Amino acid sequence: MKMRLELFLVVIAVVGAAGTPLNKAVAKKKLLLISFDGFRWDYDQDVDTPNLDQLSKDGVKAKYLTPPMLTMTAPSHFTTITGRWVEDHEVVHNMMFNSTTNLKVPIKQTYKRSEWWDNGPLPLWITAQNQGLKAASFYYPGGGVTYGGQAVNRSYVMKYDHKDDNETEWKENIDKVMSWFSKENFSLVTLYFGEPDSVGHSKGPETEARKVIIKQIDRTIDYLRKAIDRYHLSDSLNVIISSDHGMTTVKKRPLVDEIVINKYMKLLNRTCFEILDYGGFGILTPKPGMEQFVFDELSKAPNLTVYKKDEMPESFHLAKSKRLPPIVVVGDLGFNLNSRFIVYVNRGDHGFNNENMDMKTIFRAFGPNFKKNYLSEPFDSIHIYPLMCKLLQIEPEPHNGSLTVTEDMLQSPVAEGGSQRAHLSVALLLSMLLLVIFTGL
Repeated sequence: MKMRLELFLVVIAVVGAAGTPLNKAVAKKKLLLISFDGFRWDYDQDVDTPNLDQLSKDGVKAKYLTPPMLTMTAPSHFTTITGRWVEDHEVVHNMMFNSTTNLKVPIKQTYKRSEWWDNGPLPLWITAQNQGLKAASFYYPGGGVTYGGQAVNRSYVMKYDHKDDNETEWKENIDKVMSWFSKENFSLVTLYFGEPDSVGHSKGPETEARKVIIKQIDRTIDYLRKAIDRYHLSDSLNVIISSDHGMTTVKKRPLVDEIVINKYMKLLNRTCFEILDYGGFGILTPKPGMEQFVFDELSKAPNLTVYKKDEMPESFHLAKSKRLPPIVVVGDLGFNLNSRFIVYVNRGDHGFNNENMDMKTIFRAFGPNFKKNYLSEPFDSIHIYPLMCKLLQIEPEPHNGSLTVTEDMLQSPVAEGGSQRAHLSVALLLSMLLLVIFTGL
């Protein structure tokens, strides 16, 4: 009896030690998602970028990332944060619009308009918060509104006249985000930078100005990594760096390369709504009975493809949208659309078919859960969402992505789940031993 009691006390001690991690919340890793708007997949190949190069050795690099169709800022960012195709989340343009009232709202003015973003699918911030985590958005599109009445725990919304290339502000923003992680226990932060998109538009992608901003981004990566160390987050913070679309040079021979839609149809007389002065993507609502006429006339125009919404390629994932107007126009790569006059001044643009390599973008990732020196095959940005849910150890909302596309870039096990299972197994075995001691079997 004495021997059995002594054995019982030993087992109790061992069970207690093995069960300790089970009595505490498993320490979940944190996640920072960074978007550099308009970072084309090859922008770092003609510039000296030692810090981006080092990321490839210290983490994961994809050969390139394919954004959704539409290759625009708002639709693409919302696909990343929801894991849904554009036809599902319904943010179908940079501009908020209403084809019945002819409302048109510029992109930065939509950042506080919930009615444009809140269409059912929940962004990752809200899903994380609903499962007990703290989430924040720093300038990320869609982060400044409410979803079913629920707001992001913390959100900074970019002002209309915000200057995109202020390197000092970039550093300040990184420090602010690091403090959220380290001092306020945030688990998810999305951080947005407006470059190199702004330079790509104003100067063009094949220019020295674009190379200068890529070097600035590379310095920012160095600052970010040092800040992670400075705030003691190296063992707990995973970082994903991506973008929303690429950029291509606009063909600018006036009256030759520009597409003026009104030359090929009586635009003002045959349509009741249109957005055509916006890069390579246009939408139209013909007047009743005029749909076939508008389609036929636009089909005569060079350097573009016109689609009836319900006949678009399945790969676009746009046909099921209820918000998108019935006629969609996509310019050939580099051919911007204009409705009545040549007014477009951008030297670089996007909005073109996402199959074009100039529309592809970047993917980098590093942190405690990512493999090192891992080169991933190209994949669609839709698959980032389930990867982020895996890293945060939360249950995803319904989505169109697949974790099987990205899970090979992760360490195994992803987090403490494997050690937790081991502790459970030990505790189970010891409990069985206790049963044997008590019953004398």
